[in-house]
Amino acid sequence: MQPAPDAPKPHEPPVLVHVHEGWAEIVLNRPARRNAIEGSLAEGLIAAIEQVQADASIRAVLLRGAGGAFCSGLDLKAFNEDPRPAWVAGFGERWRSMHIALASLDRVLIVALERYAINGGAALAIAGDLLVAGESAVLQVGEIQLGMAAPNNIAWLLMRHSEAVAARLALAGDKVGAAELHRLGVVTEVRPDDQVLERCRSLAAELARCPAATVTLIKSTLRRGSIGMTPKAWFESFAAGQPAVRPPASVAQAVQAGAGGRTS
Repeated sequence: MQPAPDAPKPHEPPVLVHVHEGWAEIVLNRPARRNAIEGSLAEGLIAAIEQVQADASIRAVLLRGAGGAFCSGLDLKAFNEDPRPAWVAGFGERWRSMHIALASLDRVLIVALERYAINGGAALAIAGDLLVAGESAVLQVGEIQLGMAAPNNIAWLLMRHSEAVAARLALAGDKVGAAELHRLGVVTEVRPDDQVLERCRSLAAELARCPAATVTLIKSTLRRGSIGMTPKAWFESFAAGQPAVRPPASVAQAVQAGAGGRTS
């Protein structure tokens, strides 16, 4: 029997990078564990983000999960292995470093939300500048039900959305379907489940034809204008339990800080 097209090959890494003409795909590649997050996946994502950021030809990055689903959150089985894996002790800091790198990416980030994005996986989905969801997909920021803080999810939610939207997701803690996510503005568009990847790849290919300097200028201006500080300062403030307060920032200030004063 032939393996499924997205089935991992022996010794394949937990994160893959496929570079196309002007755009790239980053693939969470642990389908047997529903692309759950653990130490090797965190390190793989950091390396993948650094790789695409270093490639000046890339205008857009598609983040997706292998096997037809996005991400089920933390891999609790991996975290609770006996003996305890060495990476567990420093995981929180490394995972925060990944989010800082993702927030610092000055290319358009497209996320393919297939089936589910749960807890830690939800934060990755919310990070998308353009988030395309399948009709049956769900997203859950469910840490409140587990007695856990959700600093990365809340940091992304408040970076990108209103307090009301953040409260709807983080305080209810339930699974929210694609139609409701679209109504809230969390999802950019909803597509039939079997068309999500095709649509995301089409968006990436369209953006790949845009001038690279303009893409990075607009993306960095949006980010700077949104939080008014570096992504590192933003995420570290949430991790410390003292969320940053955005300083007043005009669009002109954001352009100057993010792109050296250039205009498009």
